[in-house]
Amino acid sequence: MNTWLWVGQIVLAVSFVLGGVAKAAMPKDKLRGGMPWVDDLSQAQVRGIGAVEIAGGAGVVLPWATGIAPVLTPIAAVGLALVMVGGFVTHIRRDEYGRSMSNVVLFVIAVLVAAGRF
Repeated sequence: MNTWLWVGQIVLAVSFVLGGVAKAAMPKDKLRGGMPWVDDLSQAQVRGIGAVEIAGGAGVVLPWATGIAPVLTPIAAVGLALVMVGGFVTHIRRDEYGRSMSNVVLFVIAVLVAAGRF
């Protein structure tokens, strides 16, 4: 069980940190091709989402790995699940049904990690 939780945590960390860095560092014009939803938000909002994803990606691994405040790991996983709910709703509103599947997969992983680590 512990191995599967670590796999889930690493998948979440890599997915969210990489995506978050792109959102936090790149201008909307460069993100638009792969993330057309950025047109609905300001640059500051997109960067804020990126910052939240970076923090959540780090938080889902580092506290448990270091043993420093490990309760933050499942809390970060719950936060990432909530981010995926927001992403899912955004994609559905924009009729981007194919793009919403990644939100569902990452949501399920985040919920499983949260449940397993609580």
